[in-house]
This record gives sequence, C-alpha cells and structure tokens, in this order.
Amino acid sequence: MIELYKKYKEIINYLIFGVLTTVVSLATYYICVFTFLNPENPVELQIANIISWIFAVLFAYITNRKYVFESKEKNLIKEGIKFSGSRLITLFLDMLVMWLGVTVLKFSDTIIKIVSQVLIIIGNYIISKLFVFKKE
Repeated sequence: MIELYKKYKEIINYLIFGVLTTVVSLATYYICVFTFLNPENPVELQIANIISWIFAVLFAYITNRKYVFESKEKNLIKEGIKFSGSRLITLFLDMLVMWLGVTVLKFSDTIIKIVSQVLIIIGNYIISKLFVFKKE
C-alpha cells in the first residue's frame, strides 16, 4: 500500500486536496445562496460562484503548492499569479456550466454545481501540472 502511495503520490494528494477544495467551494457557495444571495437571480448566482471560487483558489494554492506539487519556487508572487490566472480559465468554465445548467436549462443549482466541480477538478489538475507547477 505504501509503495502504491509513493508511486502515485501526486495524483492521490491532488485527489484528496481536490475534494477538500471542492468542499471549500461548495460550502462557500451554499452559505452564500442560503443566506444572502438568490441562485434564481442570474447575477446573484454568478456572485455566489465567484465568492466560492476565491475561497477555493486560496485553499487550493496553499495545499497544491505544499502537498501536491511540492513546489520549490522562491517567487511566491509569480507562482501565485500563474496559479490564480490559470484558475480563471476554470472559473469561466464553472460560470458557463452554471449559466447553461441553471439559468438556461433550469436544472437545480445544487446538482449543476457538483457536476461543474468535477469538471473543474480535472481541468485544474491538467493546467497546474502542465503550466503552474511544472518541474523544470
């Protein structure tokens, strides 16, 4: 079991912290829509989405840097900007999925948010691996 973990450590850690990042994102989103934002209003839906994205990106950067990709980059500002910039791509994917699923197709925001998070986890891993934390 330990050998398997060592062999697939990066992917396993990414999945663990990806799930935790998703929990942060979903919890923040649901706090927003259950307390002060209305998901039936398209603008408020996207505001809740963006707020949840901010919290998730902060959590993800710290955990991905330290535990997943074990970055040694000294310039945290440069790396943080690359990370946040790359996450903007998947924020737009998230916003598109939420708009299509909830605003256009009228599905439950609860279900569509979870579907969106699965797509985002996959996209974020690929972008982080290839562009943000690539080993030189």
